[in-house]
Amino acid sequence: MTDSSECARVNPTIRTIAMPADTNPAGDIFGGWLMSQMDLAAGSVAALASRGRSATIAVEGMKFHRPVKVGDEVSLFAELTHVGRSSMQIHVEAWRRARESDDSEKVTEATFTFVAIDANGAPRPVPKVE
Repeated sequence: MTDSSECARVNPTIRTIAMPADTNPAGDIFGGWLMSQMDLAAGSVAALASRGRSATIAVEGMKFHRPVKVGDEVSLFAELTHVGRSSMQIHVEAWRRARESDDSEKVTEATFTFVAIDANGAPRPVPKVE
């Protein structure tokens, strides 16, 4: 049996295929699409950790290392790295694999900060894990 942090590195939080509708005017996958996929992956982890709604408040350290091409399989790995009173930091890595290849390469990574929010949108404490 593996711990949850090890599972986060082995099993992607999200896996998707980059499609033609996701391209920029030059024909490459739009960086905003990739960032939105990363935010979805981080949001999934934040929802589990906070046991409810949360909102993205910051993204740090994003740098695009490699392009993503139409048809690439994109795997997003998200790991909770810090929990404060109402905030959570989630590190996300995005990897691409060409459809005809077994090889993957990291295309970008960033740390997303979320805040747990209540029904009125106000910050609320993140429940303690026991």
